Amino acid sequence: METVLHIDDLKVHFPLKKSWPWQKTRFVKAVDGVSFEVKKGETLGIVGESGCGKSTLIRAIVGLAKATNGKVVWSGKDLTALKHKKQWQPVRNEIQMIFQDPLASLNPRITIGNIIAEPLRVHEPHLSKKQRSQRVEEMMRMVGLSPKHINRYPHQFSGGQCQRVGIARALILKPSILVCDEPVSALDVSIQAQVINLLKDLQKTLGLTILFIAHNLSVVKHISDRIMVMYLGHAVEIGEAKSLCNEPKHPYTKALLSAVPLPDPDAERNKKIQILEGDLPSPINPPSGCVFRTRCPIADMQCAQKKPLLKADENTRKVACLKV
Repeated sequence: METVLHIDDLKVHFPLKKSWPWQKTRFVKAVDGVSFEVKKGETLGIVGESGCGKSTLIRAIVGLAKATNGKVVWSGKDLTALKHKKQWQPVRNEIQMIFQDPLASLNPRITIGNIIAEPLRVHEPHLSKKQRSQRVEEMMRMVGLSPKHINRYPHQFSGGQCQRVGIARALILKPSILVCDEPVSALDVSIQAQVINLLKDLQKTLGLTILFIAHNLSVVKHISDRIMVMYLGHAVEIGEAKSLCNEPKHPYTKALLSAVPLPDPDAERNKKIQILEGDLPSPINPPSGCVFRTRCPIADMQCAQKKPLLKADENTRKVACLKV
């Protein structure tokens, strides 16, 4: 399959304010050297606990956070080298984003018809008012909204409907890549399933490539072709979704999956949850060597001295661990 997005050693470091002028500047290493590829038409799920750098990673990919180092290559262009809005405009046509909070991401003062049509006004100003209206109504039907509600405001819709408005706005330009930053975490479980199934249907219909972030591993397994697991700004394991969930190799991935609830009450009651010792280290001063070693049950002195690289095995699974 064709590679549409290539991320090479991407770093996003945020400087901390100095308490005294003579102090050395310290940095929050939100993303610290992540590399991966995204194939055309696939869904890459990105998981990890809060603070691991998932959202910062994708915000750097779409230009909403400034990359400190590394490359984001799309269609032969290094997106980290783009400095001005005019340089980003052709990229916005092809890479769109859905945000976590459906209501907060919509302007409460304008109708949903105008919200969905806004990207058309910016990127396709040659369209007439009638043409824009037709495109908006077509997209509303595609995401499961009635065109009769085109003049309603966001507060008149439920959370799930507001997220459908956000999806329609993101897809109105017919992008090739859709970036989803926890799009179902603020929704009820039944609504989550509807939105996930909608995204899968839209992917087949429009040929989308999707980057999908979520905390719920069951959701990620359901929608993803491949999964990348992040810890403290690093990618620790990447692999095919079903294989990674059934046979995790990295100790952190095993701990995450052990906490996923099971639908069988007896199995849920008897399963063993792997509890990680200690607290999440600070991204200001991460551990030497392997960043997971301070909580890893199989770490030794070698893990403190040598940083593990993300290496592929015979099954194309990539794992960053010296003990695997």
